[in-house]
Amino acid sequence: MHTVRVELGQRSYPIAIGEQLLQPEQLQVFLQDIVKSRQVVVFTNETLNQLYGGQVRKALAGRQIDTFVMGDGEQFKSLQTYQAAMDFLMQHRHNRTTCLIALGGGVVGDLTGFVAATFQRGVDFVAIPTTLLAQVDSSVGGKTAVNHPAGKNMIGAFYQPKAVVIDSSVLSTLPAREYAAGLAEVVKYGVIADADFFAWLENNITPLQQRSADALAHVIQRSCEIKADVVARDEREGGVRAILNFGHTFGHAIENLAGYGTWLHGEAVSIGMVMAARFSQKVCNLPQEQTQRLSALLAAFDLPISLSEPASVTDMLNAMGMDKKAADGRLRFVLSAQIGSAWVTDSFAADQLEDVLNEFCS
Repeated sequence: MHTVRVELGQRSYPIAIGEQLLQPEQLQVFLQDIVKSRQVVVFTNETLNQLYGGQVRKALAGRQIDTFVMGDGEQFKSLQTYQAAMDFLMQHRHNRTTCLIALGGGVVGDLTGFVAATFQRGVDFVAIPTTLLAQVDSSVGGKTAVNHPAGKNMIGAFYQPKAVVIDSSVLSTLPAREYAAGLAEVVKYGVIADADFFAWLENNITPLQQRSADALAHVIQRSCEIKADVVARDEREGGVRAILNFGHTFGHAIENLAGYGTWLHGEAVSIGMVMAARFSQKVCNLPQEQTQRLSALLAAFDLPISLSEPASVTDMLNAMGMDKKAADGRLRFVLSAQIGSAWVTDSFAADQLEDVLNEFCS
């Protein structure tokens, strides 16, 4: 087992990474000093409850353990599910000392964290991510939220978990499309922070396609290290943390306009990163060869790099206007002048953005 720490003073916490960490004996040892509450609620969906719910409950034996089973898919990361979760906690008489366990992908994790942040002004939660995307990205950093019809993750809070437990062996049962979606976020880390890591991904396409245990161990640990470092420097996204959203301004608009659940988050981000790279070519002279490298790597992982149907430029602009990075009515984008670095800017010409949108939306 490897441990990466997110250093946030009193809110610091460990990310445990390894194989078979969901075996009850291993999980019990890791959680015994973290979950101190007599009451526990496992948040999960039906499939994961059948696969791993029993193991988690066995590891937490001796406590009052309830299980909240929610729908599977981005459309269930909603205020309706949030209300149902709050009703469940009230009905089962949970109090401010309870601990929530998020057993699932990004949808389960984001919703559980938001419930934890707001139930009785905040209770403990532990993240046990079961998708690659959640393991390398959404489970780390304390962003919790639900969606609003007008925009993704518009209702939420910054609220850190007590710990994250990443069992890479669960990825063997992950559907191919979900697995590829997680690789999009992995590629993102190379673009924004580590050119050597990006090159390593280019040289290890086949092991990653085959879900090699060694390759996965490396990408999960390196991705978590990069995100932990960024979050430690800027917990609440007042500055550098925004670089983690490379491709997301475009990607969130794509998800919203298509209807939540049509595109997986990682798929929309994959298209969004190619759009951000093309935009970077125009605004800050990212070499075309590097955009081509990014597109080729994403395509090699069976990720989309263009929209499958035409879209309205006006609708895209309106959807992006709801992006959380927008400030004082002006859009801000994460751009890159070379693979391995990124920054946030609102300095661009309107026709540069419209050119990119016309290229991809037509």
